[in-house]
Amino acid sequence: MNKESSAVAKKSGQFNERINSLIAEMTLREKIGQMSQIAGQGGVTDQLKKAIRNGEVGSLLNETDLDTLNEIQRIAVEESRLGIPIIIGRDVIHGFQTMLPIPIGQASSWNPEIIEKGARISAIEAASVGIHWTFAPMIDITRDPRWGRIAESLGEDPYLTSVLGAAMVKGFQGDDLSNHDSIAACAKHFAAYGYSESGKDYAYVNISENDLRNTILPPFKAAKEAGVATFMTAFSDVNGVPATANQLLMKKILRQEWGFEGFVVSDWDSVIQLTTQGYSKNHEEAAFDSVSAGVDMEMASRSYIYHLEDLVDQGRITIAQIDECVRNILKIKFDLGLFDDPFTNETAFPEKGNQKHLEIAKQAAIESCVLLKNDFNVLPLNPEKVQNLAIIGPLANDALEQMGTWTFDGVESWCETPLQSIQKAVGEHTTIRVARGLETTRTKNRDGFAEAIEAAKLSETVILFMGEEAILSGEAHCRADIDLPGYQNELLEEISKLGKTTILVIMAGRPLTLTQTQHYVNSMIMAWHPGTMGGPAISDILFGKVSPSGKLPFSFPTMVGQIPIYYNQRKSGRPAKQNSFLHIDDIPARAPQTSTGNTSFHMDAGVDPLYPFGHGLSYTHFSYGGLRLSKNEMRLNESIEILIDVSNVGDMEAVEIVQMYTRDRFGSVTRPVRELKGFQRISLKAGETKTGRFEMHTDQLSFYNKEMKCVTEPGDFDLWIGGDSNATHHAHFKIIS
Repeated sequence: MNKESSAVAKKSGQFNERINSLIAEMTLREKIGQMSQIAGQGGVTDQLKKAIRNGEVGSLLNETDLDTLNEIQRIAVEESRLGIPIIIGRDVIHGFQTMLPIPIGQASSWNPEIIEKGARISAIEAASVGIHWTFAPMIDITRDPRWGRIAESLGEDPYLTSVLGAAMVKGFQGDDLSNHDSIAACAKHFAAYGYSESGKDYAYVNISENDLRNTILPPFKAAKEAGVATFMTAFSDVNGVPATANQLLMKKILRQEWGFEGFVVSDWDSVIQLTTQGYSKNHEEAAFDSVSAGVDMEMASRSYIYHLEDLVDQGRITIAQIDECVRNILKIKFDLGLFDDPFTNETAFPEKGNQKHLEIAKQAAIESCVLLKNDFNVLPLNPEKVQNLAIIGPLANDALEQMGTWTFDGVESWCETPLQSIQKAVGEHTTIRVARGLETTRTKNRDGFAEAIEAAKLSETVILFMGEEAILSGEAHCRADIDLPGYQNELLEEISKLGKTTILVIMAGRPLTLTQTQHYVNSMIMAWHPGTMGGPAISDILFGKVSPSGKLPFSFPTMVGQIPIYYNQRKSGRPAKQNSFLHIDDIPARAPQTSTGNTSFHMDAGVDPLYPFGHGLSYTHFSYGGLRLSKNEMRLNESIEILIDVSNVGDMEAVEIVQMYTRDRFGSVTRPVRELKGFQRISLKAGETKTGRFEMHTDQLSFYNKEMKCVTEPGDFDLWIGGDSNATHHAHFKIIS
């Protein structure tokens, strides 16, 4: 054991002694108090003081005033019997006051380094006001863009989400959780919340254990291995057992199989919602079911406080069960250093929104932008040559909307909008005409059309900022129709008739169906909701200061009826191919009855998504070649090295995200047609060639078989490398026993 490991073990042993000593002193009521989280009450009320003094509050959330939080801690450590500090929680999802792009935007960077940096500055800013715990990252895998909370997700792929989610955990928690500028992360929602039926929040999830283990759980396992301090249960009912009462998830998998040692918190009111779901007949039973499943702390609702004492008296819940929950909670409080110093000194922190934080936010926004389309290479624009420019759309100059959903503490005045940044970029020689066109993204009238069309007529280039307001995504903001809302497409159609160079920048909280939209514009950038520095980031891309490098973490459907459509589906017995596809409009009238194509597709939507997973254009072009493997066969527990040459054959420096996919040709359970197994961001100057290097161990090709055992099976494998999930550079290798 090295010195560092020895020190950690010694510290852990000391914590355990202190935890056991505290638990031995605690009354049952005080133990249950540690298991209870309450919402902030807008200050230090008499009711809150009393609850803290009585030891009935283990955690508090949604209070951000530093003086209030320091006073709450003072009462806890000086006026309660045992002086146990309170852990303060807050939804710090994609920034605290300096707002980063929404998580699905950050995922488009495919850059764990910038994501870790973003989480780090979020932690620093949040910790500076007394927050110790964030309810992030959300690492739910989802394949349904109708779901409002897709904005918080890191995409459709287990591997990408695992890598980026672990980076976010590391950023929040830092090198040492006890450092004053670290906050505890929370892996949520455990588990399968992103698979809710019809893309609706709080809905039922029906998923096989095979899919659960192979698709849903890998990011959570990666978060655990990254040292995440806490887990949060999902609202949803999973195969008939709500997640908050699901012993398979929390007792068998999380605790027994993975050995998780932190604590599990319910989602808001999800304990008492077990009664609404028809699982628990009353709140007492809900408390029983949740504790029995392994929920250590109840968020917001108070069934633990009201009913656990009676359940212990009845012998249905044991003191040992209560002690285990309390031990898990106290461990994290000790890990955070709260027992040594529960108070926050704001002067120990850098100024919020400082230049470094803004630079990281800008870089994250640049890397999150995805160039979806660029006909005739209309982008980048030359700011010296643009004489007349029209800026149109309700999102061109709206600081609040660009920050995105789950923005509670972001400072609107810190934001620089796209319009403001464009005005700086082009200077006085360019005439800029500005028109909203629509009052909001949801407006369904043409009152502003005439002004917008006139501005476009008088300009050679039109840049439109459209999409969704921030309120249209996030929790309980699910949509059945994911076209551009309101009359946005109608306005785009009218402007397209003018024959101008037309560029669309989309700010939205989800992938949209853009099949109609794309025909109205020459170029299209998916900027998501880019955060505080979205304006400068977008401007730099529009005017070619930097080439876009973002890649989609989600397949964009051609229409809603294709959902779910994702790149790593399992192959059917009759997989669809382009040459077997027959469109509904091409079927002759009164055609004889036949199975058109005899393959699996929607005859009105086609075989493919509109934009595939991993898609993203650049201002240059990349060439791949020389794919080679260090060997074509390997035994179990061995590795191979994979190399490929990547060249920038254009005239601009840029970053390419090189993606590696594999397919297990045959397995004891059917396997996906492709699986992402590695990626690299490679920066290339014009004319430069670099070699991408990947190492693949046989463990990376493991999966859960019919017996729910994680195995790597010998056999034949395909490998592809390229710039998206349709990568064509192919190799073959074998695993032999």
